[in-house]
Amino acid sequence: MKGGWFIGDFAPAAMRCAGAEVAVKHVRAGTHEPLHEHRLATEATVVVAGRIRIGGEEWRTGDIIVVLPHTKTDFTAITDAVLVVVKTPSVIGDKYAVALAPDQVGLG
Repeated sequence: MKGGWFIGDFAPAAMRCAGAEVAVKHVRAGTHEPLHEHRLATEATVVVAGRIRIGGEEWRTGDIIVVLPHTKTDFTAITDAVLVVVKTPSVIGDKYAVALAPDQVGLG
């Protein structure tokens, strides 16, 4: 599967499903996704192992992060990490780049 995504309304998929997307992501320290938002999907991330930064906050093994639609956030792997990510619903292209000052980033 592509980028760890294995369930969702895309191909290839282990299970095609419009209601959700699921991935197991293995990311290397330093991996970064720039500031973005999802306009339709809610995204839940479980940190299975490692440390990451989402929305300017540090998260560790065992933490669960829920990012609601229209929340502007970025992602950085502080260490190598394993994540389980669930987005609902599965919407192709629901990731939009955002330009904000760093002090405007956060989950809440």
